[in-house]
Amino acid sequence: MKLENTIALVTGANQGLGKCYAEELLRLGAAKVYACGLTLESLDPLCEAHGARIVPLKLDVTVRDDVSAAVSAAGDVTVLLNNAGILEHKGLVEAGSSEAFRREMAVNVFGLADMSLAFAPVIAGNGGGAIINMLSAASLANFPPFGSYCATKAAAMSITHCLRYELKTQGIEVFGIYAGLIDTDMLKSIRGEKSDPEDIAAAALKGVEAGIMDIDTDARAKWLRATLVEDPESLEALQHERADDFYKTQSM
Repeated sequence: MKLENTIALVTGANQGLGKCYAEELLRLGAAKVYACGLTLESLDPLCEAHGARIVPLKLDVTVRDDVSAAVSAAGDVTVLLNNAGILEHKGLVEAGSSEAFRREMAVNVFGLADMSLAFAPVIAGNGGGAIINMLSAASLANFPPFGSYCATKAAAMSITHCLRYELKTQGIEVFGIYAGLIDTDMLKSIRGEKSDPEDIAAAALKGVEAGIMDIDTDARAKWLRATLVEDPESLEALQHERADDFYKTQSM
């Protein structure tokens, strides 16, 4: 699908990859982008840079009232980009409880699901469009010690596939975006070569326009998907290593 003249909503757009997504949508000719963040103030730089084509919205995807308010404010949306996500940087046993896992699930899975449920009727009512879900190479395989995060991304991938089937008759295409390490604040404590978020956003939206439903945006995501098919035993061995060591030493 072409993104020119679309009206998009991007969650987690106040910084990092989300900000790059909002700017790339504008570069591709989107008529308007609703940029969502936990506070309106965090969206000021984006608004100042792009003027009226950016509409700021306060949105916490885990708060139902915020989601409902976003639907009311953005009734002309044709593209939903579910980008908001969190990483607690701990394994389940290391954390000592499931609380961190629950926080990750609330944002990475239920936030994505609630936003998709809320905006699917909006997009369908506006003649169809797309839901774009920011997943991860971690959707494809689990790498300790970030096991709970990987589990949430696997669940988000499964929900993406479910939505793709359920919404295809409503004129809504559902895309999954996959990437390895991205140079954002969320991953600043992790060692290893990281992709530029601007490059990831550009590759993702290029894939959307080309009609590719599952889009591997960098070398690590492409390598991981291929290895799952060609040499799964080697991947199983890597899954028993610490994720930071793996990311530091494995070359593509």
